[in-house]
Amino acid sequence: MPTLILWPARPATRFNQLIWGTVLAARWRALCRQWVRRGQREALRAIADEPHLLRDLGLTRQQALDEADKPFW
Repeated sequence: MPTLILWPARPATRFNQLIWGTVLAARWRALCRQWVRRGQREALRAIADEPHLLRDLGLTRQQALDEADKPFW
């Protein structure tokens, strides 16, 4: 009867898996950052017509709209 021999994973395979895990984690963090920025810029656009809120932030209406118009990346 033939015997099934399982060889341990090669170091290169484990290294490759570590690289992909790191790449995926970095991409996920970047995606989360972009999502947060997008939400912040939408909120900034929403308060652009509220002078007392902009004064609290130390921004003019034009500065707030300029910042809100930036791409989220």
